Amino acid sequence: MALGASAAVASQPNDILTAARPASDSFSPAAQVDTADARAALLDRASGVSRSQQRAADDAVQEATEIARARQTALRSLAQRAVARSTYLTENRWVLPMTGYRITATFGQSSYLWSTVHTGVDLAAATGVPIATVGAGEVVSAGYDGSYGNKVVVRHDDGTETWYAHMDSIGVTTGQQVEAGQGVGTVGSTGNVTGPHLHLEFRPGGGAPVDPQTALAALGVLL
Repeated sequence: MALGASAAVASQPNDILTAARPASDSFSPAAQVDTADARAALLDRASGVSRSQQRAADDAVQEATEIARARQTALRSLAQRAVARSTYLTENRWVLPMTGYRITATFGQSSYLWSTVHTGVDLAAATGVPIATVGAGEVVSAGYDGSYGNKVVVRHDDGTETWYAHMDSIGVTTGQQVEAGQGVGTVGSTGNVTGPHLHLEFRPGGGAPVDPQTALAALGVLL
């Protein structure tokens, strides 16, 4: 009886050790499956975040590309408008007919030199000084014209005619297109004159003359 009790007592430490062994020493198949599922879930979540970030990056690149494209389109449009404006200003600008002159007779003056009042403005300068058309247009007359001497007439887009008289030489021909500032001849003393000068007339619509100084001032040019 005592021996049996001793055997029973002797087996108790092993039971205690078995009970005290940590459960972490081994994983059951179910625990391993749970761990794998958790790892897969984390990977899926990380992959989802990565895809979301990639989409956001792609969207940002697309937006930046569209903004750059729109900016380039706007810049091209501005450049085209600037060229068109520059062309318009070049074609429609008005300039002085010459430099280094002095006014010796104004519009409307009376003198024995003219059968009526003076029909233009006289700009005295040395013989041979270049004379330019004050605006773009077409040469409708170029040649000698009695008391006007050597004369050139330019018709502008609005129908106004500008006359350049008493020239020493003529540098254009009838039918020629000219731009503002383009040479049409040189100062001279041909026709009814007392000295070398340019006689300039403004005739709206090719009709009666008006004061060239007033007409040019309205166009932003001061004689």
